[in-house]
Formats: sequence, structure tokens, C-alpha cells
Amino acid sequence: LLVATPILAGSGSLASALGSAVVKAFMALSGIALAGRFALNPLFKTVAAANSQEAFLGMILLTALGMSFLTEGLGLSNTLGAFLAGVCLSETKYRYQVEADIAPFRGILLGLFFVTVGFEIDVRLIANNLPVVSAIVAGILGLKAGILTLLSKAFGLSTSTAIRTGLILSQGGEFAFVAFGLARSLGILDAPTTKMLLTSVSLTMALTPFLDEMGGKLAKKMEEGTDFTHYIGADQDATEITTDEASDFVVVVGYGVVGKVVCDLLDRKLIKYVGMECDPKKAIEARNKGLPVFYGDVGRTEVAEAFNIGKAKAVIVTISDKAEATRAVIALRRMYPDKPIFARAKDADHAQRLQSTLDVAAMVPILPEDNIL
Repeated sequence: LLVATPILAGSGSLASALGSAVVKAFMALSGIALAGRFALNPLFKTVAAANSQEAFLGMILLTALGMSFLTEGLGLSNTLGAFLAGVCLSETKYRYQVEADIAPFRGILLGLFFVTVGFEIDVRLIANNLPVVSAIVAGILGLKAGILTLLSKAFGLSTSTAIRTGLILSQGGEFAFVAFGLARSLGILDAPTTKMLLTSVSLTMALTPFLDEMGGKLAKKMEEGTDFTHYIGADQDATEITTDEASDFVVVVGYGVVGKVVCDLLDRKLIKYVGMECDPKKAIEARNKGLPVFYGDVGRTEVAEAFNIGKAKAVIVTISDKAEATRAVIALRRMYPDKPIFARAKDADHAQRLQSTLDVAAMVPILPEDNIL
């Protein structure tokens, strides 16, 4: 869209405009991809050798601005160049240092962005055109929520999770400000129409917290209305994970403070997991949030077999109680002698005993309250 919009502002047919856009986009993408692959790494290596943070940051800004001017010179959007610069920088060996150096700018610019979003909300325009604005907002939210819910269902998510996903992501994106602003500057959209569209998109973004809360309550109500198979791992969510022939899931035993941290980390790394919790209250609470945590005692052979723990990559035991953790590790090691097991230990002595006698990787976690001064 960023490629086609400037070209559509000119004369000629739509087909020729799109064809020209494709050719120019191919030229820009090819040139930038080659430059990013063969030029950026040597350049950043030279700059990094100078041990100057200012020089490194200047190189980052030069890359972003240079690619923006390049795409603008080709008749494309400078926003596209900035986007491609980010893609190229993420492919270098120095991407983590780049991310760390631009973090302060990212926070400031993100704050400025949301300030500009607030500026786009014209209260007088809303009051004078309430039916039209309401229809646009409802149309954006309804259309996106419906499409995302259907897509979520198609990818195997439960109905409650699909609905919540659709509501959370139903708002207009920040890309609308770029696209509509570009269209206005090129004369494709007039100022009143652009203002109406930007105000409507801003309102959908402002409604996101309320939609998130509503989606959470709706999903929880739907989850609570299901039968008990939902909580004991006999439903579709559990079987999709545990019957996967790829065996690329992890079993987390215990859903306390440490268990939640482990599950969050696995989620961030996009690693599938199934949680086991003996406390029914914790299991029900987690399931009502749409998490793959189920009620069951992993120390029982029939439960371990039902969840196909033998296929799992590894088992992580996060139980806080020393005796219960030891019992779970002993049972797991007896059933799966070669399975990688990581266990939470109560203290250093407990960790040493688990490692020496049961051949598990044991460690004593540092809890959040341990860090409070």
C-alpha cells in the first residue's frame, strides 16, 4: 500500500500504476536487501570497533534516513524506506545492541505517537457527525473482530479465546495514520474525509482497553460454562498439544509463582506447553483465562500417560513444597529414565540431592519478594 499510494495519485490507469509500483518496489527491495546483506555488517563492524556509542547511534540513524531518502527518490514512500531499514538492521549481527541503543528513542517517539492520536480526535466533528462516525467505528470493530475470530477458529483456537482475540485486535492500526496522511498529502483524499477517518480510527484505539476487559469477561463466562473435561485435559486444547507427533511441547508441573513465570517465558518463545496443577482452584483460574493448564497429579502413571508426557521435550517441575516436588520428580524419573527434567529446589542442599540422586537439573529460584530491599 505504501508503494502503490504515491503512484495512484498520478494519472493513468490503475493497472499501469500497480505494474509500475511492483517494478519500483522490486528495485527498491532488491537494492536494499543486497546492501543490508553485504554492506551493513562490515560498516557496523567498523563503527563498533571505534567503541563510540555516539558513532554507533549515528550509523543507525544514517541507515534509517538513507533508506528513507532512497525510496523517496524512487518515487515510493519514505515510510517504506524506514520500515525496510528496520528489517535490514534486525538481520545484522548487532541487532541486540541496535535495539538497546534506540530504546530511549522508541519510548519517546511512541509517547509522541499516542499524543498525536489524541490530537486526531475532533470532539466537534464527532458531535456534528455522530451517526457517520459511529457507523465507521462500529464497522471497523465489527469487521475486524469477525474476521480475526474466524481466523483464530480456523487455526484451532477455542471459541472463547478466538472471540477474545478478535475483540483485542479489532481496533484500527497505527498504519492507518501513515496511509491516510500519505493519501491526503498526495491529494487522493480531501481534508474533511481524512479527518473523519483518522478520528474514527483514533476512537477504535481508545476503545481497546474496554474491548479487552469485555473480551476477558466474555471468555471467562464461556469457559465457566463448559463441562469438566475442559479442566482435566480431555478437551481439544489438550489433545492438540499432547497428540502432536512432532513432540515439540514442554510439560510444566505446578502453576504457582515460578510456574507462571516459566509459562510466560515459554509463551514469549512460542514454545508449546501443557501445565499440570494439583490445586483445582489454580487450574480452573488458568483455564478460564484460556491457558493450557489442567488439573491432575503428574505423579500418577495414568495421568502422565493421558498427557503423553513421554513425548514431551522436557519436564519442568516448579512445585514450591519440598516434599511434593521431590515426590513428583521421583515419579517422573521412574517413569521416564531418559527424559530431561528441570526441577525447582527449596534450598541448595535440596538441589544437590536432586541432582546427585535423580539426575535432574535443579535450581533454587529467586522470587520477586527476595529482591525487595
